[in-house]
Amino acid sequence: MQYNHQEIEKKWQEYWASNQTFKASNQSDKPKYYVLDMFPYPSGAGLHVGHPLGYIASDIYARYKRHQGFNVLHPQGYDSFGLPAEQYAIQTGQHPAITTETNIATYRSQLDKIGFSFDWSREVRTSNPSYYKWTQWIFTQLFNSWYNKATDKAEAIDTLIALFETSGTTEVNAVCDEDTPLFTAEEWKQFDAAKQSEILLQYRLTFLSDTEVNWCPELGTVLANDEIVNGVSERGGHPVVRKKMTQWSMRITAYAQRLLDGLATIDWPQPLKDSQTNWIGRSQGAMVSFKVADHDANIDVFTTRPDTIYGVSFMTLAPEHELVAKITTEEQKEAVEAYIEATAKRSERDRLADVKTISGVFTGGYAIHPFTGEKIQIWIGDYVLASYGTGAVMAVPCGDQRDYDFAKHFGLEIPNIFEGVDISEEAFADKEKTVIANSDFLNGLPYKKAMKTVIYEMEQRGFGYGKINYRLRDAVFSRQRYWGEPFPVYYKEGMPQMIAAEHLPIVLPEVEKYLPTEDGKPPLGNADVWAWDTTANKVVANALVDNETVFPLELNTMPGWAGSSWYFNRYMDATNDGEFVSKEAADYWREVDLYIGGSEHATGHLLYARFWQKFLFDRGFLPVDEFAKKLINQGMILGTSAIVYRVSGSNTYVSAGLKDQYETEELRVDVKLINASDELDTEALKQWQPQFADAEFVLEDGKYLVGREVEKMSKRWYNVVNPDDICAEYGADSLRLFEMFLGPLEQFKPWKTSGISGVYSFLKKLWKLYIGEDGVKVTEAAATKDNLKTLHKTIKKVQEDIENFSFNTSVSTFMIAVNELTAQACTSREVLEPLLVLISPYAPHIAEELWSQLGHDASIATEAFPVFDGKHLVESEKEYPISFNGKMRFKLNLPLDMSKEDIEKTVMAHEKTQQQLQGRTPKKVIIVPGKIINIVG
Repeated sequence: MQYNHQEIEKKWQEYWASNQTFKASNQSDKPKYYVLDMFPYPSGAGLHVGHPLGYIASDIYARYKRHQGFNVLHPQGYDSFGLPAEQYAIQTGQHPAITTETNIATYRSQLDKIGFSFDWSREVRTSNPSYYKWTQWIFTQLFNSWYNKATDKAEAIDTLIALFETSGTTEVNAVCDEDTPLFTAEEWKQFDAAKQSEILLQYRLTFLSDTEVNWCPELGTVLANDEIVNGVSERGGHPVVRKKMTQWSMRITAYAQRLLDGLATIDWPQPLKDSQTNWIGRSQGAMVSFKVADHDANIDVFTTRPDTIYGVSFMTLAPEHELVAKITTEEQKEAVEAYIEATAKRSERDRLADVKTISGVFTGGYAIHPFTGEKIQIWIGDYVLASYGTGAVMAVPCGDQRDYDFAKHFGLEIPNIFEGVDISEEAFADKEKTVIANSDFLNGLPYKKAMKTVIYEMEQRGFGYGKINYRLRDAVFSRQRYWGEPFPVYYKEGMPQMIAAEHLPIVLPEVEKYLPTEDGKPPLGNADVWAWDTTANKVVANALVDNETVFPLELNTMPGWAGSSWYFNRYMDATNDGEFVSKEAADYWREVDLYIGGSEHATGHLLYARFWQKFLFDRGFLPVDEFAKKLINQGMILGTSAIVYRVSGSNTYVSAGLKDQYETEELRVDVKLINASDELDTEALKQWQPQFADAEFVLEDGKYLVGREVEKMSKRWYNVVNPDDICAEYGADSLRLFEMFLGPLEQFKPWKTSGISGVYSFLKKLWKLYIGEDGVKVTEAAATKDNLKTLHKTIKKVQEDIENFSFNTSVSTFMIAVNELTAQACTSREVLEPLLVLISPYAPHIAEELWSQLGHDASIATEAFPVFDGKHLVESEKEYPISFNGKMRFKLNLPLDMSKEDIEKTVMAHEKTQQQLQGRTPKKVIIVPGKIINIVG
């Protein structure tokens, strides 16, 4: 009976599916354990061998916990809204739902072939109306909530209205817009409905506002910062400009401190925590107000160094600052407008990263220094961002590197306020320097005392106050796209109204074009049936809009992170039509116990998901305010690209060993054209792409050898390896073991297909341990001492490895165990059955088949994990070297607890000792128990 991986794997994948082997229950006497992979986006390219790395690790752990007696929830689904599907629809005219469905079918087929223990009965897709109904519902809950600083949590908007009705804004301590008006209870009651709605919008956790956004004209949509690379869109490489638009935003800033504090309560990688900490960017300082000369206006500035205020010699505003147009003089208008136009083409990320370029323009305006009364110039510079702080900085060139560089570049004044310190980079960095300002209250004070003193003086004089600030900005939540969640919003007299939960979902309408309309409206502006009838409570034709009972619906859609900010909760109760998750299911599963995914999501998905979780917890919908207790960032499997060398200006290609003899250009070619010895199939290359059809090759030793480069696995580099091909040739169990064997889970490691053959050979050797030519070799024979020693050291090591997520060393341990048991000719069921359970999480198909061959009807999936017994590793004997006059002549196994007298008697009586002595009486016998025996004589 030979090991046939294809038959075995197909058989057990069908068995698991038909028997729902991995279906989790929301009610169980077993302890629960929730294992989750980060939501995959189903791209048209499908999976390559790098994608399953984290999935295999999580699957091993999920299977291990089942063996330990846990009720394991290990679900999977798809983050199926997104820009790629929409762009494909624009290019081909095919509806995104069709391409998404096709891509999901490919993904599902590939995932099934690898043998994951997913509970597919809970599959969710963000683009299904049954799912995004609840994304829309969460949006309405955010709209109908405000953040109460007094209770430090979100509350229903009704409680805020109640405060307004009884005491106006007197008793309100809320997170809200900066320019929110103050009013009495009587004034509130006299406001009309429109005015009240306008005021409430300044408190709601999701709200409309004019926001600076990254606008991509070519794609016709707003892009998040992480969707922009080097000033162009990540998708397509199109130019991106800064533009002010009315957008929905999420008031994530209300949760800034709680998002920071929560990091201390979760077991996440420290680099990821650091990324979130830096992104939130908590800083303590002061808000200072500078009057603008000859204008009824103030420039508010947040500074972490108010003690350096006497060093302020000019001000810099972001080019987008709302005061720029007002304070710019006629003489400077042309230069300022040109600069603003140029800056709009650079993303915020580029502006932050660019520390070398110094650029700016003088507005012609002046501010009044609040302490000295002196006039200081107001400039604009793109190193200041409108979205950070107030969009203005008080420039202290002797205390900040960029201010210093800016002042030097433009020849501005650089006053020195640090006693005895040159104006140098060292001065900027040292916060403990003594301050010497032209003021009695600051003169000679050390840093910390100067900070407190100057804030006190500002507060007394009425132009500043102490403040904690955060770099985190409210999250823009609108996208000018088609393929996203529709907002459950219609507009009455210009004010947004929520559609009640019982009428959700509001389903995406059919449109003929997926591009923005000719007059610049988002793609939903192409829909003919996209208005809300408040009487019939349904979507109706636009032609019926009368602004009395039928109103226009929101044309924007939600961003890609909307559906992925709560999906882990939906898995708990995926088929519930009445709630996004029931209280019973939420109370049972509570949170994700183990979450595995890429570190690139640190400040995108993970931060937003934590925000939504805390909000839903505040409102009583969830029992915990952090959604994942432990998170692991898996590394990346890198591709090994194949490089050919073209002689410049020709279509001649030289072998790698000859490239230094020519002036060459590197081109990457499909790795499928290369064999294990790095030899290129030149004829296949000619047929691969037209540019190579007439290629000529300069060979070395009759072969064309390619160069190799380890880099990210990508279609762009033609170095993608399809897991389907690996599963077909070597099997899913080989793929699973090999990916774990490549190295520690968190590390980056290169893929080399030739290495998988060793793992495949191991599986065939494992098979032969159980199955011979005549069938099953396993017997009821008692296990030997060596058999049990091998088994229990394997149990100990594998359990330690799994619990420490050191999966790579387990594979080596399995290989050692199988080699030892093969050498021991072990056939004992007592040993070989537990060994199958140990290897089952890693190689489940072969483990299931061998388990079945041993006579078991049920799956191995829930068989109890073997228990380590240390007594089998305790050595009871010692193999002593028996020496004569210092030369070892033979070895002898003796019990470790034998006394020296008994050791001497046993050794002296041994026939080999008698042969060595030949009747002589030794002078002495030296015995060191547990170490040596030396007969001197």
